[in-house]
Amino acid sequence: MSVTRQSGETDGVAQLLDDPRFELMPFDSFADEMDELPAGATIAITTSPQLGLDATVEWAETAAARGFDVSPHIAARYVRDVDHLDEIARRLAEAGVIDIFVPGGDREEPIGEFDSAYALLDALDGLDHGFEEIGITGYPEGHEFLDDDTLADAMAKKAPHATYIVTQLCYDPEAVVEWVEDVRERGVELPVEVGIPGVMKYDKLLSISRKVGVGDSVKFLKKTTGVVGFVRELVGSRGRYTPDDLVEGLAPYADDPDYDVQGLHVYTFNRTEDTESWRYGVLDE
Repeated sequence: MSVTRQSGETDGVAQLLDDPRFELMPFDSFADEMDELPAGATIAITTSPQLGLDATVEWAETAAARGFDVSPHIAARYVRDVDHLDEIARRLAEAGVIDIFVPGGDREEPIGEFDSAYALLDALDGLDHGFEEIGITGYPEGHEFLDDDTLADAMAKKAPHATYIVTQLCYDPEAVVEWVEDVRERGVELPVEVGIPGVMKYDKLLSISRKVGVGDSVKFLKKTTGVVGFVRELVGSRGRYTPDDLVEGLAPYADDPDYDVQGLHVYTFNRTEDTESWRYGVLDE
């Protein structure tokens, strides 16, 4: 399938920001973060290297009971075996969860028999799980430890088991658009949720970005206006990053069926209040 760039300007900012998915980490602040979200919002819940999957599942049960749509991350390298996977699926089903996200997980060594997202997805197919939506990961700027061919092969294997893709954190809309074009050219037609950072202090966000391997995006933040401009923007914003430029750059593709950008996945890093204040401010403009 080939895609054609739109020539006109489409104001898709409101469309993208109207109902994003909010990613939260399963820490003690989770309850307070939920209080900042609109009723019925979709919450993605990460797997914590420190707390493991138990915390993710427990918060998924709590959030679902409060009426949120929940998409817990079931990171493959944190699942012991098929029995453990079946137990997780059962608990989530009892909580009414119908959407999960399956990354590989950032453990160097798996705790059990699943060493990749594909291995877990394949095992999940053999269970009576009842999940209607299953997400997998996309990498617009590549992966720190995997080359592009390996990533493409992995997506080709995972895509038949999934219903949508969520991209890794990225600041450069052009990189996202080019990646979506490449994915479509390779025949993967799953809808895409674009992962964007929420509102945060620049120094904290840049530190997080380096840890998750988005070095090119860090460079993008600096190269857009040059180092002097970057410093000026940093000072003028009182050290706070907002994703206005990123969302505006993605807006022309928000309703283009060839790209099928389903929406935004906001990496809040449990700083939801500032992001929601910014989001409502943009929507009110």
